[in-house]
Amino acid sequence: MVIGVFGGSFNPVHNGHVSLAREVVARGLADKVMMVVSPLNPLKENPASLIDDSLRMEMLRLACAPYPELEASDIELSMPRPSYTVDTLRKLSAENPHDSFRLIIGADNWECFDRWKSHGEILRDYSPIVYPRRGCVMPGEDSPATPMWADLLPVSSTEVRERLARGREVNNLVPPAVLDYIRANSLYS
Repeated sequence: MVIGVFGGSFNPVHNGHVSLAREVVARGLADKVMMVVSPLNPLKENPASLIDDSLRMEMLRLACAPYPELEASDIELSMPRPSYTVDTLRKLSAENPHDSFRLIIGADNWECFDRWKSHGEILRDYSPIVYPRRGCVMPGEDSPATPMWADLLPVSSTEVRERLARGREVNNLVPPAVLDYIRANSLYS
């Protein structure tokens, strides 16, 4: 089985994340997508804005639950921090020797990919799938990465958090079960 690995802060997970993961499977680029909550991305600014790992993990579980092709994973929550993608991919490969894994990243990450730990190994062994991000360069035809041109939902976790903090609606931006969880736990307000 080919498994796409889509890591992120998911702070919170939103409909854009879910639709992107489902699109990877729909296009035959992977048989399923494992969405991995990252506790601390070494290239992210402002890690203090993250809510607790367990809350983000529960929202991710709720978002993935309706879709058999999606799996919420907490693999990085028990790994040393900061979390490096190559270490996650190595661990997944060791634990699942009959499966192959493909990294899913945005073009914003592709632009700084040469700063990632062991980026050459990731290119060689985990055949990245790169989706567009506004204003960012996609991989070229000669790249070992696969560009996945797709119309993505124009939503970000930052936008969701800001709208919630202002008391504005986010009904069409996050899965209903995630919104219920956010409201029940008074998150981001």
